[in-house]
Amino acid sequence: MKAYLFPGQGSQARGMGASLFDEFPELTAQADRVLGYSIKELCLSDPRRELNKTQFTQPALYVVNALSYYKRVQLAGEQPDFVAGHSLGEFNALLAAECFDFETGLKLVKQRGELMSQATEGAMAAILNATRSQVEALLKSNRLNRVDIANYNTPLQIVISGPLDEITACESIFQFDKVMFVPLNTSGAFHSRLMLPAQGEFQRFLAGHRFAEPKIPVIANWTAKPYPGGAAVAEYLSNQICSTVLWSDTIQSLISLEPDIELIEVGHGDVLTKMIPKIKEQLAKVARNAPTPAVASAAQQENPFALAEQKVAAWNQRHPVGTKVRSRVLDYGDLVTRTPAIVLFGHRAAVYMERYNGYFDLDEILAA
Repeated sequence: MKAYLFPGQGSQARGMGASLFDEFPELTAQADRVLGYSIKELCLSDPRRELNKTQFTQPALYVVNALSYYKRVQLAGEQPDFVAGHSLGEFNALLAAECFDFETGLKLVKQRGELMSQATEGAMAAILNATRSQVEALLKSNRLNRVDIANYNTPLQIVISGPLDEITACESIFQFDKVMFVPLNTSGAFHSRLMLPAQGEFQRFLAGHRFAEPKIPVIANWTAKPYPGGAAVAEYLSNQICSTVLWSDTIQSLISLEPDIELIEVGHGDVLTKMIPKIKEQLAKVARNAPTPAVASAAQQENPFALAEQKVAAWNQRHPVGTKVRSRVLDYGDLVTRTPAIVLFGHRAAVYMERYNGYFDLDEILAA
């Protein structure tokens, strides 16, 4: 079983597609007519330094991804069993599934890129080596309520998006132990609520199009599940602009179908290929070390705070300060608790570690 994965914005580079444009002269000429400029010149020499501008980046990646797919299908003589694309790459996944043709897809991407390029407020940053629950809890506890999660790329690579002042404030919050804050060079706060105007405009644009049923299952960014049908294309693609890219969940969904599924990146670069072993490794660690879930009482299900308090009480009864533990998620080596466990933010059961100088969720550690 095979799945083709198409990269999105951030994978572009001058020189991409060098061997493709002359192999597909008709499609290259078609792209030039739709775009009003030479796609080959943009990708190979970028004389006006436009390749990293959203309104040019997205059409360029779409064309290179599409030509890469056509070449691969010609050479391999076979189609994938599943397709998925990271943000912009989802348009190529839908193209591969024959929901629309090359020209229609390019027109959609051109409009999307232009609308998204107009949303110049806000910023984005990558948070490395923090779990999903850690990122969400720290944003909540620091009242950074306008920051949204843009991408769950891997279990320990999460992208945040929002107003510039709040993203800037995150830098000091996400700089401890191995956790890193990396600002991203983007023109706006993609996949956040700041993109709502662009989403509305794109939704109106999509309303004038009809899409065919996918001939290959397409795993959607929005849900990490297959598109339910051609009628959902407009809704999913418009919502995708503002919603979180569930990429780690997407890969997990594909692996759950068949553990040995072959995941093949189609397009320029290897951004997605590099994520795959990290996702697999981190998911395997979590699964291997996950405790047997207890059945919560009806009262606990209604009140998650009570469950956190119960976890803290149980931990402190069994484990005194100074207990050696290890992480279920990453290999931090031997860790030693510095305090009793406590309930953080009203819902998070956690304990503070020596040398690490930070809190770990009780669900993320195991007594050595």
